[in-house]
Amino acid sequence: MKDSQGTSELCPILKSFSNKVGVLFCCHSLPNIYKRLDTELERKMMEIKRNSLGNNRFRSIDSIILKFPQIRDGLKEIRGVFEKFDEDSNGTVDHEELKKCLQKLQFHVREEDIDDLFYYCDMNENEGIQFNEFIVLLCLIYLLKDCSSSFSTTLKMELPQIDATFNTIIEVFLFLDKNGEGKLKKKDVVKALNEASPREKSPSYITRDRFKMDLDRNGKISFREFLFAFIKWVGIDSDDDDDDGLEIQN
Repeated sequence: MKDSQGTSELCPILKSFSNKVGVLFCCHSLPNIYKRLDTELERKMMEIKRNSLGNNRFRSIDSIILKFPQIRDGLKEIRGVFEKFDEDSNGTVDHEELKKCLQKLQFHVREEDIDDLFYYCDMNENEGIQFNEFIVLLCLIYLLKDCSSSFSTTLKMELPQIDATFNTIIEVFLFLDKNGEGKLKKKDVVKALNEASPREKSPSYITRDRFKMDLDRNGKISFREFLFAFIKWVGIDSDDDDDDGLEIQN
């Protein structure tokens, strides 16, 4: 009886140790995960750009800013789903909660892909997905898994604006990706930012602030980096209605 009790007490300890070892192992492979997913996203964005044949409703930054309220409303819808699956109400969705969430929403994603996306979007590496990271993760699944044509009825009932919202964000990225390379370059972003007022170029310090989306400072912006910057631009983590794109206006 004692042996059985001792074994049961050890199980949580062994499980915790196993999880920590798994995290350490994963941390060593994170650069490879980032590189692979960055490459997949570049390829996907290039494909969408080619298929769009130059059709894009955006002609300037101003036309994008006009869409901010609509985009923000669509992204705010996601908070309800986030809070529902944040079972312990600690402000983050952990690994197991994320798996339950994607299963409930009928996303057909392999477990290893969920693992990779979890670490890819966990920007502060706290082993939990915060709300802004959750938005990015859902958008990446939408893009990489071709969910636009096969979103489940469950998800569309939960998030009626999700198709339109994610497609609009993708269009914004394609507008900035002038060369169709699937990633953004500083000169292209600066050019797009100045197109609205060609006679009033942005001061260099404003340009630097706007280019803070280049998180790894390699001179290029992946779609993931763009997403984190863009949802902040539209004011998704602020209730202040005056925050509509202040960082990207001239």
